[in-house]
Amino acid sequence: MKLAVLGAGAWGTALAIRFADQCDVTLWSRDADQVDTMRSEHANPRYLADAPFPKTLSVSASLADTVADADSVLIVTPMSGLRSTLRALRELGSTAPVLWACKGLEAGTMKFPHEVADEEMDPSVPRGMLSGPSFAQEIAKGLPGAVTIAATDAAFAQRIVETLNTPVLRLYASDDLIGVEIGAAVKNVLAIAAGVCDGLGYGLNARAALLTRGLAEMSRFGAALGARAETFMGLAGIGDLLLTATGDLSRNRRVGLKLAEGLTLEQALASLGHVAEGVPTAREVNRQAQALGVDMPITAAVCRLLFDQADVAEIVSTLMGRAPKMEAQR
Repeated sequence: MKLAVLGAGAWGTALAIRFADQCDVTLWSRDADQVDTMRSEHANPRYLADAPFPKTLSVSASLADTVADADSVLIVTPMSGLRSTLRALRELGSTAPVLWACKGLEAGTMKFPHEVADEEMDPSVPRGMLSGPSFAQEIAKGLPGAVTIAATDAAFAQRIVETLNTPVLRLYASDDLIGVEIGAAVKNVLAIAAGVCDGLGYGLNARAALLTRGLAEMSRFGAALGARAETFMGLAGIGDLLLTATGDLSRNRRVGLKLAEGLTLEQALASLGHVAEGVPTAREVNRQAQALGVDMPITAAVCRLLFDQADVAEIVSTLMGRAPKMEAQR
C-alpha cells in the first residue's frame, strides 16, 4: 500500500513515521525549504528532531506527485486547512480514499470535518477520521498507543484498520463518525479549562470534577447531534480527554496554564509555536450548543475567558454557584 500523508507538522510527521512500518509513505509539505531539510536530515528538525525517518518514508513538496499513485490519503493539517486541501485533491482528480486527523469545527461555519468533506469531495470517494489519545512525540518514538478510525462505512474503517495497524499503534474501527469528531473537538476545549484549573492550583479534586462534568457536556452535545453514548466512553472520548487535559505535552492544556499565569491569549499562543485547536473550536462549539439548546457551561466559561477577558475567579464562582441538581440530569 502507498500512503500519502499531507501535512508535515509534528502529528503528520509522527503518523508518517509510524505507518511507514506497514507501507510506503510519502510525507507532503507545501514548504519546499522544509522538504529539502527533511531530505538532507532524514528527519523533521522543525517539529520532531529526535525521530529519524525510516527508509520507507519519502518527502515531497509536490502535492500532485504525492497523491498521483497513492492508495490512500491522510490529511494532517490544522482544521483551517482541511477544506483547501480537499479542494486541491478534487482538482487534481484524486479518487483515493481519504482520512483526516483534523480536530475541531471549521471557524465561521460550525461545520465538522465530515461536513466539509461532504461539500468538497466526490460522494463516491470513501472517507473517515483518525482520532484518539496520542501525542506526536510518543507515537514517533514507537511508544505504545491506540487510536480510532471512524467512518460511516464500517467496512471501510475496518479495512483501514487491518491495513495500517502496527505492533505499537493499535487501531480500532468505529462507524460513529460524528461521535468521534465531537470527542476530538470538545476535549481540546476542556483541556484549556483543565490547564487553567491546574495553573491556579485548585487541586486534583477540582480537576476530577471539571473533567467529569466536561464529559457530561460532551455527551449532551453528542446526543443532540446523533452520536452514540458509548463513543464517549472510548478512545476518542474519555481516552483523548484524559490525555489532552492532564498530559504536559498537550498544547491546549498549556494554553490554559499560560492564561492562569496571567498571559493574554495572544501571548499564550505565541509561546506555543504550534496550533492549539481548542481556541477556535471553543467559539464554534459554544455557538452550535446555543443553537441546539444544549447546556455547556464549561465550554461557555472557556469562551468568556478566551474572548471576553473575563476574570477567572468570577468564572469559577459562577460555575460553582449553579443551582444544585440530580447528577442523572447531567
